[in-house]
Amino acid sequence: MANQGDAIIQVRGLRTQFGDHVVHDGLDLDVNCGEVLGVVGGSGTGKSVLLRAIVGLVQPKAGSVNVFGTDMLHTSDEKRQQIERRWGVMFQDGALFSSLTVRENVEVPMREQTDLSARTRRALAELKISMVGLPPNACDKYPSELSGGMRKRAGLARALALDPEIVFLDEPTAGLDPIGASAFDALIKKLQTTLGLTVFLVTHDLDTLHAICDRIAVLAEKRVFVTGTMKDMLKVDQPWVHEYFHGPRARAAGIGTED
Repeated sequence: MANQGDAIIQVRGLRTQFGDHVVHDGLDLDVNCGEVLGVVGGSGTGKSVLLRAIVGLVQPKAGSVNVFGTDMLHTSDEKRQQIERRWGVMFQDGALFSSLTVRENVEVPMREQTDLSARTRRALAELKISMVGLPPNACDKYPSELSGGMRKRAGLARALALDPEIVFLDEPTAGLDPIGASAFDALIKKLQTTLGLTVFLVTHDLDTLHAICDRIAVLAEKRVFVTGTMKDMLKVDQPWVHEYFHGPRARAAGIGTED
């Protein structure tokens, strides 16, 4: 187990590209144990691509990705699977399997990575579904029968299926109304505190950054341009960063108005 504040994800010199299009070039980033790190950036800066590179869904052209001290780009399949069991991922809109019920969706990681009995999987899935604030009758519903907010909660339940130490969230509040987004932010923070999670959170939502993130990493110019607290962001003299954290939406979120 890592200690609070230790860097449990270390990205160094990352280069990702698709054909001739370079998304990241020389990107460095640390994610510390027990923190909620918000990753922001303009359109096309590769926020989701960075998440996918860390979890192994995008193969970088250069650089290194270390998680829990393991070089994820140069390790055995067995070791990689061991590390992958220690994280959970929630993709945009939950990314649930449409042909499976919510309970069956949450059971998928358990089926793939454990030898638990069907009865135990069912009980654990129902526990995770309850943890994210869904009612018991949601267990037997299909994704098409759920609201957007409920689908996101179901996706979060699936990300928590294996009791991970790290949770990756890709735009978790996108598409939600302000009340629903605020409730989801509160849920993430509650689970992070209760379970001792480290949260890697891709977002464009200033309210989320303000409410629950310990640090922020800004992607610009094909790299992590700056990391720091919200107060740190307000001092950055870079056009996009300044506009983002000082613009009308930032003022509406109460950013920069505190003493």
